[in-house]
Amino acid sequence: MTKLSVNINKIATLRNARGGNMPNLLKTANDIERFGGQGITIHPRPDERHIRYQDAKDLAKTVTTEFNIEGNPIPKFIDLVLATKPQQVTLVPDAITNITSNAGWDTVKNNDFLTEVISEFKRNNIRTSIFVDPVATMIEGAKKTGTDRIELYTESFAENFPNDPKKAVNPYIESAIIASSLDLGINAGHDLSLDNIQFFIENVPNVLEVSIGHALICESLYLGLENVIQMYLRKMSGALSK
Repeated sequence: MTKLSVNINKIATLRNARGGNMPNLLKTANDIERFGGQGITIHPRPDERHIRYQDAKDLAKTVTTEFNIEGNPIPKFIDLVLATKPQQVTLVPDAITNITSNAGWDTVKNNDFLTEVISEFKRNNIRTSIFVDPVATMIEGAKKTGTDRIELYTESFAENFPNDPKKAVNPYIESAIIASSLDLGINAGHDLSLDNIQFFIENVPNVLEVSIGHALICESLYLGLENVIQMYLRKMSGALSK
C-alpha cells in the first residue's frame, strides 16, 4: 500500500505567524501519527520561514513513523540531515527565494554534485530520494547518481487533472514504468489532494509514498485533521484494491 507522509510546514507557518508555540508542532506531528499518518515530512528553508532547523532536531526525537526531510542540499542542510539522521532525505533544487518547489532536478547536468551528496547520506544509512519532473532522461539520470528513490513532481498532474485526467496522468505512468525498470523506488508529491489522489494512485504503478501538506492542511480546516487523514487513507487503499 502507498504510504501517506504528511508535510507539516503549514503548521509551522501558522505557529510562526504569532510567535509562541501555538499550534504545537511536535504535538501535531504526534497527533498525525496517532490519526493514521504513516510519515512526517518537513522542508526547512535557510530563512526558517516555516520549519526551523531546531524543529527538525526536536522532531527527530519524537517522530515514531518515517521521518522525511526535504530540501536543497546546501552545506547547512547537509549538516542538519547528518545530525538528525531521518529515515529519508529528499533532495529538492529550490532556490532560496522560492515560495515553494517549482521544478525537479536536472539530474544529467548535476550528476557529479548529486552523486557526491547521495554517497554521503548513504554512508550514514539514510535513504535518498531525488525530486524529478516526469521526464525519462531525468529519471535515467537519477539512477546514475545512486539514489534509492525518485519523487515525481506532480504539479502538472494537479493542474491538468480537472480538464483531462488521463492526459494529466500519462507522463507519470510512463515515468513510473521507467523508474521501476531501473529498480528505483517511486515517491510522489506536490499539489496532490483529496480530489485527485485516488485517480493518481489507481493509475500510476508502484508508488511507495506520497507527501502531502498544503492541500491536506487546507482541507483539515473544514473537515478536521483526523478525518482528512482517514479520508486520504481510504482513497489510497480503495485505489489499490481495484
